[in-house]
Amino acid sequence: QVQLVESGGGLVQAGGSLRLSCAASGRTFTNYAMGWFRQAPGKERSFVAAISRSGVIERYADSVKGRFTISRDNAKNTVYLQMNSLKPEDTAVYYCAAGSSITIVTMTPGAWGQGTLVTVSS
Repeated sequence: QVQLVESGGGLVQAGGSLRLSCAASGRTFTNYAMGWFRQAPGKERSFVAAISRSGVIERYADSVKGRFTISRDNAKNTVYLQMNSLKPEDTAVYYCAAGSSITIVTMTPGAWGQGTLVTVSS
C-alpha cells in the first residue's frame, strides 16, 4: 500500500493562493494516478482534481476549474495542488488519494492521506 502525506495547508485570505503537496512512499509512484479531494465542515468528501500516472491527463471538479492546477513530479514522488483565487467556500480538509488509474482515483481511490486543513477567510 502506498503511504501519502499531505502538507501546505493553512489560513489564507480570499483571493490568495496556496500550494498543497503530497509525498508518496512505499510503492512505485508512477504506478498510481493521483487525486485531491476535500471535505468541508458538515459535508461529504468530494472530488477536486486528478492526474494520470504520466501526468498527461488532468481532471477537475467544475467548482475549481480555472483556479486550481494539479501537477506531479515523478522524480520526487510528489503531487501538488496549486490553488489560486481562493474563496471562503474552498475551506475544507484536503486529502491526497491514489489509485490504479485516473478513473479509479476519481471515483474510488485505494489509498488516502491524513488530510491538511485549508481555511480561507473573507
